[in-house]
Amino acid sequence: MFWLQFLILLLCIFIGARLGGVGLGVMGGVGLSIFVFGFGLQPTEPPIDVMLMIVAVITAASSLQAAGGMDYLVSIAEKALRKNPKHITFIAPMVTYLFTLCAGTGHVAYSVLPVIAEVARESKVRPERPMSIAVIASQQAITASPISAATVALVALLADFNINLIDILLICIPSTFIACMIAAFVASKMGKELEEDPIYLERLEKGITPLISGEKEIHVTKKAKLSVALFLLGAVLVVLLGSAESLRPGWTIEGEFVRLSMPHTIEMVMLTISALIIIICKPDVEEIASGTVFKAGVTAVVAIFGIAWMGDTFFNGNMALIQESIHEMVTSAPWLFAFALFILSILLYSQAATVRALMPLGISLGIAPSLLIAMFPAVNGYFFIPNYGTVVAAINFDQTGTTRIGNYILNHSFMIPGLVATIGAVGIGLLISSLLF
Repeated sequence: MFWLQFLILLLCIFIGARLGGVGLGVMGGVGLSIFVFGFGLQPTEPPIDVMLMIVAVITAASSLQAAGGMDYLVSIAEKALRKNPKHITFIAPMVTYLFTLCAGTGHVAYSVLPVIAEVARESKVRPERPMSIAVIASQQAITASPISAATVALVALLADFNINLIDILLICIPSTFIACMIAAFVASKMGKELEEDPIYLERLEKGITPLISGEKEIHVTKKAKLSVALFLLGAVLVVLLGSAESLRPGWTIEGEFVRLSMPHTIEMVMLTISALIIIICKPDVEEIASGTVFKAGVTAVVAIFGIAWMGDTFFNGNMALIQESIHEMVTSAPWLFAFALFILSILLYSQAATVRALMPLGISLGIAPSLLIAMFPAVNGYFFIPNYGTVVAAINFDQTGTTRIGNYILNHSFMIPGLVATIGAVGIGLLISSLLF
């Protein structure tokens, strides 16, 4: 019965991934229904806290976008890229990493990918090099951002341990950033030089030569700048309240003193920041709900709702068998759990959903929280199959044709930088955790 249920789990994930968007979430609902009504498994509690935290963060990020804050950040990034064009393979991932770190979503990379492609071509740098690692860096930074859905989910799961947000950031920020820079060095050696690439030369012969438009003028208002300052203030407050528990109020409940939880803290802070942006910067409220950031966030909520609930129910219903089968292996070599995180992230196309679905299993197996944090970047595996949004966008933005999917599908431009960054982040994370804990 276990293997039949596992097959249903994988089938629902596969079909959901093929459907895309909210399809992943609704297929999770289908699998959950089969487990409950067909196999009699008791459903676990839905991941309400995680979903509400994501909604709060996405609302704040969407308010920032509607107020023009995203455009302001893009203008800063463009100036940085154009100022150092020859080093774009290293600067581009720094920009996308920083954007994602502050915004909490990798989808902000969409706004700077066209700039990276254009500046690289103008500088005669093979665009595949900065484009590939820029996308990977935008994914890795998700597991370093204090307000990303994945980090929020991990904070919630480790709430019962003596682990706070600052512990996660102390491990994940240096591990992911250093790993991205190592991957950038590797990417800088990828492929032939632009003027020697056969596909680019073929495009030139056919007259498929994109025009060089030069630097674009973006009108930035004071309110746009203020919205960025308010949003960054929210991120700082989340880190501060997460690292210093004494700053959060507490109450005596049934004789026990209980502090305000981090999930509730994040929800309150980010909703308040969103309100301040709306009141002070006066963006069009309708644009907040119709923007790309909000739509991506809602899609993530639906995906987590269905997939995480289904995964929780499956693992909880079969916990005894799973623990008996892999407990000894994972206990003797805990780093092997990183492979499970990586593989599931390929199937789920969501770091947050992967965390919510599989991290509880790691906790139940007795893996030390510090090691789980070190392995956290392993959830960045959705570059493996090249059909994720930012991957597809990068391929389309590079009009030279150097950023591409190979004949064998998996030999695409993002594979080598992605594997180097992920393996490097986990390895460096394990080293840092051994020094800190």
